[in-house]
Amino acid sequence: MSRTPNTHLRALLEEAGWNGAQLAAALRHIATEYGQQLVCDRSVVSRWLSGTTPRPPVPALLLEVLSRRLQRPLGAVEAGLSRAPSAMFDLSGEADPLRRLSQLTRADLDPSRRHLLGAGMYSLAALTVPDAWSPRENPPTGPPPDLPRTKGRAGQAEVEQMQTMARVFAEAAEAHGPGHVRTALAAYLGHDVTGYLQSRATEDLRRRLLSGAAQLTVLLGTMCAGSGADALAQHYHHTAAQLAVEAGDAATFAITLRTMSAHAHDLGHHTPAVLNLAQRAADATRSAAPIVAAYAHAHLAVIQAHHDKHAALTTLADSERLYEQANNTAPGPFTRYPAGALHYQRAQTLATLGDTAGATGALTASLRLRTPAEHQARTLTRARLAETLLTQGHLDAALTHWQTFLDDYPTLHSTRTTRRLEAMRRLLNPHRRHRTTAHILTQAASIH
Repeated sequence: MSRTPNTHLRALLEEAGWNGAQLAAALRHIATEYGQQLVCDRSVVSRWLSGTTPRPPVPALLLEVLSRRLQRPLGAVEAGLSRAPSAMFDLSGEADPLRRLSQLTRADLDPSRRHLLGAGMYSLAALTVPDAWSPRENPPTGPPPDLPRTKGRAGQAEVEQMQTMARVFAEAAEAHGPGHVRTALAAYLGHDVTGYLQSRATEDLRRRLLSGAAQLTVLLGTMCAGSGADALAQHYHHTAAQLAVEAGDAATFAITLRTMSAHAHDLGHHTPAVLNLAQRAADATRSAAPIVAAYAHAHLAVIQAHHDKHAALTTLADSERLYEQANNTAPGPFTRYPAGALHYQRAQTLATLGDTAGATGALTASLRLRTPAEHQARTLTRARLAETLLTQGHLDAALTHWQTFLDDYPTLHSTRTTRRLEAMRRLLNPHRRHRTTAHILTQAASIH
């Protein structure tokens, strides 16, 4: 049986200005970024172009490498990859954020479809946010016409309920790690919140409902990132940004862009695209409350430190000035920015600039200011402080903090704490003959 040539992939290859050997080399290189080894050469690419369907994870890698080359996100259909085994969850053709949210949560909650969400990969190319995305002045007063209407009504009580649930879910994730909370939030969004958004509403009420949905969705994205589901987190973050645009909510839009940039940075990326996203987040806070502006500018300084020392220090000073001006007493994950978090961003900035002593001081202040409710943040701060102390040769002081980190580790279900555990093992291995170090490494080896 003859195969149908993949003309879509060939067209993209020509647009990229690559031959088969160059595409193969780019694929091998990008595979290493994701910790994979890929056997691929010109002959393999030739077979794909002739109609052979590549097997996972190649389809996801192909989309990412071509998206980066062409500087625009590509979907599986556009690359002729929609028939690949375990086809990726492709939302490239879905522009409406409410439909995107409904499709994502349904797949996330369906065991038979959840594997599709994991078939994709985190995409640097998808960090580009269209310039046209800016909060609307007049959001639509109803759901998309092809979505079913709910029989019930949504009002101010549902708006307040969503605000309460955002606090509850954020506090639970901070206390226990996102792995224990993520599915419950996906169910609430998929079952309750999408129902509220399918009701007719006045313009003002519609704004509030969309804002609440955007905030809950960015929280879910962050929980996915904290659970190691980075590609799914990216889908949720993009959807949250679109919902904030529909709501005309500049503050939530800025927070979402900042979150997307921070997610990329946590994964080790600080490219111009990551910087641009952080800058857009800061720019979007011009009419927002000072506390939101401080939050966005502090992260911008973290990213600028990889590119421009003077700009980073200037922006860091701006964030601290904005923080001093802010009313930081309102409860909730979108209205409060803990002082310990600001010092943590200061430490990140200074560490990148090579000021290890300054970073140590900032992390010490951050740890001191963390409250008992900031359990995950306190644990991560302690681990970072231990790492920084070790770089200065203070092994005993670092071990004290790492011991506490290990004691707290089992209480958190979080990929971020797992990464810090792995870093601790790697950094302490050269000191394994030290008695206390050996004890800590033995304890760490028993943790699964």
